Amino acid sequence: MQIINTKQELVKQMAACVRQGKTIGFVPTMGALHAGHASLVKQACAENEVCVVSVFVNPTQFNNKEDLLKYPRNLTKDAELLADLGVHFVFAPTPEEMYSPDEMEQEFSFDFAGLDQVMEGKMRPGHFNGVAQIVSKLFYAIEPTRSYFGEKDFQQVAIIRDMVKQLNIPVEIIACPIIREESGLARSSRNELLSAEERKKAALISQVLSKSVNFAKEMSVEEVKNWVNDQFKSDDTFKMDYYDIVDGNSLQSVSSWDESDYIVGCIAIYCGKIRLIDNIHY
Repeated sequence: MQIINTKQELVKQMAACVRQGKTIGFVPTMGALHAGHASLVKQACAENEVCVVSVFVNPTQFNNKEDLLKYPRNLTKDAELLADLGVHFVFAPTPEEMYSPDEMEQEFSFDFAGLDQVMEGKMRPGHFNGVAQIVSKLFYAIEPTRSYFGEKDFQQVAIIRDMVKQLNIPVEIIACPIIREESGLARSSRNELLSAEERKKAALISQVLSKSVNFAKEMSVEEVKNWVNDQFKSDDTFKMDYYDIVDGNSLQSVSSWDESDYIVGCIAIYCGKIRLIDNIHY
């Protein structure tokens, strides 16, 4: 496995793979890798002749600079995991390598036709513009055949697909199932920031979402939303950011179950000081 730190070397290595006609699977990450990332990498390795993983904590997608500073980083540990999984190239640049000073100061603007104005986008202004900025840069440098994303970041997958379509980038976007801890908690790098007690309590998130699917057969959309919100009110460890039930394509709220045949419940909630997200299909 080769660790690359510069765009110039990355472009050189990827161009050689393209010339040889090799398929390239790409998994973009911000490091602090866990079993969820590993599942994406395993699929990328299985379905392509070359597997590339980026490890980069992207500053332009953090609207909270404190969140950026405390985001977990351990490239040595990440590289060991990726080598064991059979990855061929790891791209681990610095922010200065990826962005000019002007790019760091100027907000990147992309028109997602409303996909970025709800849920995560509403709560984290500019977040998805930053995501699109870095992912598009990586796509242009790597020219992957396929790129793999976890369904835990459900809204992000929809936005990346829209970006690829608008920019006409020839890459197939593969959405992979959520990987969960034994308790049901969705795997996330942020879980490492939870205390032992908070981590136990956070299992309630997936439990509530799973139960809500059964209630959907007898309750209205609004009643299910109210029920989900009520489950977290008795414990002040939790603070709800949002829970919404949306059309899986447009990401717009639905008011009845027959509005769409692809309905998803999406949650963002604080457990202590750590913000967690999850989703479930109805």
